[in-house]
Amino acid sequence: MASTTKKSTFWENVIERGIRTVVDEMSTSECIDLTLQYGSHNYKPIPIAIKTGVGAWVTDVEGKEYIDCVGSYSAVAQGHLCESIVRAARQQMDVLTLTSRAVYTREMALFLKAVCDYTGTEMACPMNTGAEAVETAIKLARKWAYTVKGVPKDKAEIIVAEENFHGRTTTVVGFSSEPNYKEGFGPFTPGFILVPFGNIEAVAAKITPNTAAVMMEPIQAEGGILIPPDGFMADLRKLCTKNNVLLIWDEIQTGFCRTGKRFAWQHEDSEPDLMCLGKALGGGIMPVAATVGRREVMDVFRPGDHGSTFGGNPLASVIAIAAMAELESRDLAENSAVMGQRMIDGFRQLDQTMIEDIRGRGLLVGLEVKKGYDDARLQQAFLDEGILTKETRHRTFRFATPLTVDAALVDEVVARVGRAIKTATT
Repeated sequence: MASTTKKSTFWENVIERGIRTVVDEMSTSECIDLTLQYGSHNYKPIPIAIKTGVGAWVTDVEGKEYIDCVGSYSAVAQGHLCESIVRAARQQMDVLTLTSRAVYTREMALFLKAVCDYTGTEMACPMNTGAEAVETAIKLARKWAYTVKGVPKDKAEIIVAEENFHGRTTTVVGFSSEPNYKEGFGPFTPGFILVPFGNIEAVAAKITPNTAAVMMEPIQAEGGILIPPDGFMADLRKLCTKNNVLLIWDEIQTGFCRTGKRFAWQHEDSEPDLMCLGKALGGGIMPVAATVGRREVMDVFRPGDHGSTFGGNPLASVIAIAAMAELESRDLAENSAVMGQRMIDGFRQLDQTMIEDIRGRGLLVGLEVKKGYDDARLQQAFLDEGILTKETRHRTFRFATPLTVDAALVDEVVARVGRAIKTATT
């Protein structure tokens, strides 16, 4: 163990020279080496180190610029270092940052009002991450099933979709259909029923008197930008209503204007009973999440049922309000719809030799590569062209730029992608 009486050379360096100085002097190779030596190996990042980010652009330590098409998996919807959100955060940091839920704060009160108004829901439970929002929804659905619907104790079931991605907690990975997410982490929580995504008949066949909820993503982003058949979401709403089953949409990646509407369920008449929120709610500044929904469901929680020390803290609350205000004031839902369609149309004009499919809604676009082509070579070609993207499942590269992009930047993305594909196929 490290000595508690004498500072190590590392701490002397950091304390005397300042954190920013030490960080700025670090090379890419040093960054990668330290991460691999001291960090658990639960990610395999692209081998570049990002130094700065502004708007839709990021720059690595060597000074190379990239158009950010990962967008922190939809979390940087308002762009890197959005001025209004950063300003709100700085102002709040001079006042109050953390109190825990032991007391009331005006900031959280205003956030609760804001998020319910923006989502059209009645109550909210603030959390920190999307995975926590999903866990919150699961607990709410189960308690509602026992206290309102009358499901026998410990018999509640939740129907979920194959190829789902709802987070990385042990409960959530237990109902994943991806073997790599589950291997070595069992035993898993029972009570989840898997059905094919987009198959309304399969959902109907699995509903029983013990079914508490159906929980799905309106578009499976991590699954490869998989969009259900037209009418599925509306039919699912009708099916849940008919059987007194809660409909839970996980809008963590698809929400907050990403697909060209405030929320992806709005592409059809499919209003949820509960909705899981995260990522873009934090404005690219810090993790902020929430579960929102109908009062009848949200109100089953009693003091002590659930909690989070940092959930709804004053700093996070103000950032989230500013994040939603930025989306609303700039009409980024409309911009996402228009620019997303421009990107899809542009991709469809490219050389299709190695492209299997192009699919998306708004600025959530997937480019699927045909079997047999070298995905790794294409990944490197994207980096060489200054395009920061990363492969999801099924050989699909995700394009989820900040929602602030204009036509010129979308056209630049398309041109660079076209050059990268040409390089990877020759």
